[in-house]
Amino acid sequence: MLLRHLLVAVLLLSMVGCNEKNENTIATVNDKKISSEQFAAFLRFKRVPENDEKRKAGLLEQYLEREALAAVIEKKGLLDNNLIQAELNEFKKEMLISRYFEKYLDKQVTDQAVTNYYNTKASEYEQKKAHVAHILIRLNKTMSEPERQAKLTTAQEAYSKIRSGEDFAKVAETYSEDTISAKKGGDLEWMKEGSVDAHFSQTIFSMKVGDVSEPFETPFGFHIVTLIEAPQVVKQPLKAVAGDIRYQLRNQAKKAEMERLLAEMKIKK
Repeated sequence: MLLRHLLVAVLLLSMVGCNEKNENTIATVNDKKISSEQFAAFLRFKRVPENDEKRKAGLLEQYLEREALAAVIEKKGLLDNNLIQAELNEFKKEMLISRYFEKYLDKQVTDQAVTNYYNTKASEYEQKKAHVAHILIRLNKTMSEPERQAKLTTAQEAYSKIRSGEDFAKVAETYSEDTISAKKGGDLEWMKEGSVDAHFSQTIFSMKVGDVSEPFETPFGFHIVTLIEAPQVVKQPLKAVAGDIRYQLRNQAKKAEMERLLAEMKIKK
C-alpha cells in the first residue's frame, strides 16, 4: 500500500513536470495513455479543488485502477460491446442536452430578467382582497328536499337574529358549520377576489362595510356573509412570485432555443 501511495505521489509530481514540458501523459494503462487533461476533467467532475493534494492523490489511484479494470474486462469479450456503446451514446446525448440547457438558461434567465418581468407585468401581481366573515350551513348532494329546506330554515333563523341586533360573531359561533372560522366568529380573514365560488365572490365584492347578506346558496351550502373591511388592491412582493416568474421565463427560453436548434439540424434518411 505504501508503494502504491508513493507511485501516486510520483505521478502527481510528474503531472506538473509534464505541463512544464507540454507533455500531458501522466500514466499508461494497458497501453492506453492517460493525459493530465483527462484527469483534470475527472477532478472537475468530482468537484475536487486544485489545491486539495490529498484528495487528488486518492482519486488518481482510484481513477487509474478503474481505467485498468475496465480495459481488462473489455478484452474478455463477455459483454456485448455494441450494446454498451449504445447505452453510453444515449447517456452522452441525454447529458449533453441537459447540461446545455442548464447552462444556457442560467445565462438567459437572470435575477435581473426576473425583476424586469415583474416590473413590466405589475398588474398581473395585483390582487383584490376583502376582509370577510361568514356563517355556513352545509349541504350535501345526498340530502332530500325536506332536509335541504330544514337547512335553509336554520340559515334564515341565524340571519333573523343578526337582523334583530345580535352580534354576527356570536351568531356565527352558534350556528356556523364551518367549525374553523366559527371559532373566530366566522372570520375568513382576507380573501382574494374569485378565489372561492363565483357567487360568493360577487356577493362579497359588491357589499359595503358592515353589510350582512341574506342567506344564499353555493355548492358548499347556505352562506350569510358580512364585509369587515373594504376591498383593497394588494401587490404581491417580488420575493413571493420570483420562483414562478423564473419557471415561466425558463420554459419560454427553452422552447425558443429548442426551436432554434431544431432549425439547425440536418437529418437525411
